[in-house]
Amino acid sequence: MLFARFVALGFALLAVGCQYPRVPDSSTSTVTAVDGGSGSNALASGDFLEVRVYQEPDLSGPFRVSPDGVIDFPLCGKVKVAGLTPGEVATSLTDCLRNGFLRRPQVVVLVKEFNSKKVFVFGDVSKPGAFPYEDGMTIVQALSQAGGFNKTASKNGVNVVRVLDGHEMKMPVKVEEIINGREKNFVLVPGDIVFVPEGFF
Repeated sequence: MLFARFVALGFALLAVGCQYPRVPDSSTSTVTAVDGGSGSNALASGDFLEVRVYQEPDLSGPFRVSPDGVIDFPLCGKVKVAGLTPGEVATSLTDCLRNGFLRRPQVVVLVKEFNSKKVFVFGDVSKPGAFPYEDGMTIVQALSQAGGFNKTASKNGVNVVRVLDGHEMKMPVKVEEIINGREKNFVLVPGDIVFVPEGFF
């Protein structure tokens, strides 16, 4: 009877042990990605990353994705990250560091700000700032989120700044004409900067 109880206890412990995942082998490189965005998490110009390399503080730190879609990473130089997910960036950095620099690099990539998934409204509006981008978002919607024009705003002097192929492009938009139905609404893209100048009265 006592032997039977020991056998039953052994099978119970074995069953419990099978419920937990195996601890990964520490001899392999580790790649981890964390992001706070929703939907597509591909990176773009203006996004703000934090890269952590285990036990390598000189290689760890914050990085802003440049207008041409790269980060300047120690030892690796300019690394293309635009269009990649955080996991793909971590893999790219791991491959670079493993190629003659570190034996078993362990890289974590965290997205601190998805600025490419925002639009920015500045100038003579009630509440200037950054606002979450929505599919098909128009300039009128963005200005509404910013509280609308101040009384002194130049409604037909608005400019939208957009980065295309690493170059800034300024586009004038006559918002008052749009509101009055005389111009077609202007559709924004993520990362656009809307600037409303003060008018001269």
